[in-house]
Amino acid sequence: MSHANAALTPRHRLIVGRLVVDDGWPISEVAARFQVSWPTVKRWADRYRTGEPMQDRSSRPHHSPNKTNQQTARRCVRLRLRLREGPVQLASRLGIAPSTVHRILTDVHLNRLSHVDRATGEPVRRYEHDHPGSMLHVDVKKLGNIPDGGGWRYVGRRQGDKNRAATPDKPKNKHYDPLMGKAYVHTVIDDHSRVAYAEIHDDETARTATAVLVRAVEWFNARGVTVERVLSDNGGAYRSHLWRDTCAELGIRHKRTRPYRPQTNGKIERFHRTLADGWAYARCYTSEAERRGELDDWLHYYNHHRPHTACGNLPPFSRLINVSGQYS
Repeated sequence: MSHANAALTPRHRLIVGRLVVDDGWPISEVAARFQVSWPTVKRWADRYRTGEPMQDRSSRPHHSPNKTNQQTARRCVRLRLRLREGPVQLASRLGIAPSTVHRILTDVHLNRLSHVDRATGEPVRRYEHDHPGSMLHVDVKKLGNIPDGGGWRYVGRRQGDKNRAATPDKPKNKHYDPLMGKAYVHTVIDDHSRVAYAEIHDDETARTATAVLVRAVEWFNARGVTVERVLSDNGGAYRSHLWRDTCAELGIRHKRTRPYRPQTNGKIERFHRTLADGWAYARCYTSEAERRGELDDWLHYYNHHRPHTACGNLPPFSRLINVSGQYS
C-alpha cells in the first residue's frame, strides 16, 4: 500500500511506466502530466522496465546484526509473567536497554498489566519530601499463612485444601477446617529515598506496631537518617495512646491520612504491591517458614540493587549518602 502522501497510486505508477517504456513518451512530459518530479517518473519507469512490482518497497533492512536474539526476548517475557516487574527492572536483569524491553513487551501485548491502571477519576497529585527522614510511611500488609506443601495459588484449590488439612498444630473452625491464620507484615518506607524496612508478626496490635516503629527508627538512625514525621492510616494501632506516646518519646510528629483515602499513603500501598509480586507470591513456597525466611534477602535486593524509577532508575539506597554497606 502506498503511503498517505504519495502522488501516484500503484495503478498510476503502472501507467507512467507504460507511457515511458512502451509508448516512448519523454520523461519530462509524463512528469508534467501527472504533476510529479522527473526523478519520480524515472524511478517508476526503471522499475517497470525491470519487471518489478509497482508497490512500495519495505523499509526494513535485509540484515539486523544488533537485533535482540530470541533467547533474550523469551527470557524477558518469562520474567515479566513471573515477577511482574517493569522495563527498568527487567532491563537491569537482562543487561539490555529499558526501551528494548518495552518493545519486546509491546510486541507480545504485555506492556500493560491488568492492575497497573487504577483510574480514580481525579488528577494524580504526586509529592516527595526533599530529604531522607522527613517523612516515613507505615502500614501493615496482611497475608494468609502458607500450609505445608504449598498454597492454592500454585498447587490449586484441591491440593491446597489437602495441604491445609495436613498442616499440624493448627486450630479448627466450627466446620473442622484448619485455620492457617495470617502473617502481618509491618512495613516502613522513607518518602524521599524509598528505602524500606519490614518485619513479620502474628498480630497488628498497638504494642507490636510501636515496637516495630522503635526498631525502624533505630535502623534508619544507624544509616544516618533522622526521622522527623510518620504518616499512617487510621488503624486502631495508630490511634492508640501507646503509639502517640511512643512518637512523642522519639520526637516524631505523627500524621494520619484522611479516612477512606488510601491514595494519601500511596507510596507504601504501591510498595505492598511490589512486595507481593516480588516476594510474597513470587514463587511456590512449601511452607510459611520458608517464605518468611526469604524476606530479609528480598529487602536487601530491593534497597540495594533493584532499580527504582522514582530514584532515577537507581536503587533506593543510592539516595542515602556515606552509609556503611551501601554498595554491598
